[in-house]
Amino acid sequence: MAQSPAHGADHHDHHAAGHHDPQDLKLLGFWIFLVTDVLMFSTLFATFIVLRGGTDGGPTGAELLEINGIIISTFLLLTSSFTSGLAVLAMHQNKVQQMIIWLIVTGLLGAGFIGLELNEFLHLIHEGATLQTSAFWSSFFTLVGTHGVHVTVGLFWMIAIIIQIVRRGLNSDTKGKITVFSLYWHFLDAVWIFLLSIVYLMEVM
Repeated sequence: MAQSPAHGADHHDHHAAGHHDPQDLKLLGFWIFLVTDVLMFSTLFATFIVLRGGTDGGPTGAELLEINGIIISTFLLLTSSFTSGLAVLAMHQNKVQQMIIWLIVTGLLGAGFIGLELNEFLHLIHEGATLQTSAFWSSFFTLVGTHGVHVTVGLFWMIAIIIQIVRRGLNSDTKGKITVFSLYWHFLDAVWIFLLSIVYLMEVM
C-alpha cells in the first residue's frame, strides 16, 4: 500500500509528459525538415561553386550584379531576424499586442526584401541574364530564387500565425508555432549570409 502514492505520482508524470508531446513532436519534425533543407541548400551552393565559371561567353555576375541593392536587402533581412527575436521575447512576457506588432514589422521587412529581390531579377532578365543564358545564371537563379521562395513561404506562415493569435490568443499551440517560425526565420538569415558571401561578394569583389 505504501507504494500507491509513488505509483500515483508516476501516473501523473506520464500524463504531464503526454501533455507536452504534440509540441515536442512538432519541434522534432521541424528540426528534421531543417536538416533536409540544409542538405538541399548545401547541394545548391556546391552546384553554384562548380558552375560559377560557366558564363558561356555571356554576361558575368561582376558585370550585372549591383552591390548597393544587396546591401539594402541584407540590412532588411538582418533587421527582420532581430525583430522576430523581439516578438519571441514579447511572447515570453505575455505581451500579445507588442508581439503582434513585432511580427508585423518582421513581415514588412521580409516583404521589402522580396520586393528588392524581384526587382533585381527583373533587372537581370532585362540585361539578358536568364535561367537559359548560361550554367552560371541558371545556378544563380536556382539558389537565390529558392531562398526567396523560402522567405515568401515564411511571410504567409507568419500571417497565418498572427490570424490564429488574434482569434485564439496565446496558448501552448500558438507559442510553439511562434518559436518554430522564429527558428525558421533565423535559419533563412544564416543562409542569406552564405549567399551574400559566396554568390554576391565573390562575384563583385
